[in-house]
Amino acid sequence: MHPNTHHSVPPHAAVVGLQWGDEGKGKIVDLLTSRYDCIVRYNGGANAGHTVQVGTERYALHLIPSGILSKGKINIVGNGVVVDPEKLLDEVDGLRKRGVHVGENLRISDRAHVVMPYHKEQDAALEELLEKKSGKLGAGQIGTTRRGIGPAYSDKVRRSTALRMGDLLDHALLLRKLETICGLRMAELEALGANVTPLVPRELADRFAAAGERLRPHITDTVYLVHDEIRAGRHVLFEGANACLLDIDHGTFPYVTSSNCSTLGIPSGSGVPGRMIGKVYGIMKAYSTRVGGGPFVTELLNETGERIRKRGREYGTTTGRPRRCGWLDLVAVKYSVMVCGADAIACTLLDVLSGFDELKICVGYQRPDGTITDRFIPDAERMTGFTPVYETLPGWERELTACTDRDDLPREAQSYLAFVEKFVGIPVELVSVGPERTQTFESNQRFASMA
Repeated sequence: MHPNTHHSVPPHAAVVGLQWGDEGKGKIVDLLTSRYDCIVRYNGGANAGHTVQVGTERYALHLIPSGILSKGKINIVGNGVVVDPEKLLDEVDGLRKRGVHVGENLRISDRAHVVMPYHKEQDAALEELLEKKSGKLGAGQIGTTRRGIGPAYSDKVRRSTALRMGDLLDHALLLRKLETICGLRMAELEALGANVTPLVPRELADRFAAAGERLRPHITDTVYLVHDEIRAGRHVLFEGANACLLDIDHGTFPYVTSSNCSTLGIPSGSGVPGRMIGKVYGIMKAYSTRVGGGPFVTELLNETGERIRKRGREYGTTTGRPRRCGWLDLVAVKYSVMVCGADAIACTLLDVLSGFDELKICVGYQRPDGTITDRFIPDAERMTGFTPVYETLPGWERELTACTDRDDLPREAQSYLAFVEKFVGIPVELVSVGPERTQTFESNQRFASMA
């Protein structure tokens, strides 16, 4: 259903994760896409992974917006994204082999910064150095995906060592920049103790100019493009990667990603003022997960945590790493709702909680000194030693995968959602009870028409 025929849908909206990522944003974007004309990705890189299931087909997207799976939509990779051109081409080729059209419907910002091979070397070398310095396996690391995202954003801020997608279209310019960058980068890699082969500017220029040529039809000034679309009366959906609690400014620093992945990153990452966004959908799992290091107050290092992991298939889309699992942390969710300006919640993976006798929800944190707070602290050091204050709710036995609306859910599952709404202060408008498009419903209407 298009917004012009659906009076309750604002012309421009955003989908953002309210936890530590992996909430199912790709699926919700895929479902909402029918109402919008343009889907814009505004942050992150190939460290993000959106999994979308259409019937029996399962798609893992890393850089391309989830709207690519719907016909007639413009998919924009904004200036706030860092693009690995070779990974992007792999993704394009993989989609085309599966019969997905990728052509004029994909546009990439000429100002999006480029992830180069040496960024991945830096990423891995720094993680290994941090581990070595700590003297303990896995300790000291941020827990990055080693996809070069942080070093690429670092170069963006340094400016003189940065490459942008538009640079790939000018071989002479690309070579000139790489001649400056490679010597400096080799010195940095050696200082980190990395054992890497010498970086050859001409080889890299030839390799990435070739990638640029393949991507040339897609590379453009996306800021003007999206504003042209808006002026023409078309409607835009902004797709966040990662999630609010991983935001570089507002997440559990330093165990965060390198971009503003809350809705606050939309204006800078797309060139569209925040006041133009009429609705924000906050995506929340019915429980909590995170990957990498950092505080996780409700983490369950026991059979319950393992049970959630197995039922929810909690393994990274990008890395395959098992995710850390725990009970729902509403202190964290309420914080993210505040920061992102979320108007409504989409609760995913509710079906994973079937079969538990009782369910716990975190409503506060106890500090090491015994005092209680209901405020999230976006700082890893200051959250050290926090323990959860739980409310216990009754569980339900029945599987939810065949439920078609909220009234179909067991009374206990309805109460679980009502508890979330009351605590957080905004409605749960979308509920997902399985991986397929048809297993998500809105109020009392299933998304059957979108299958």
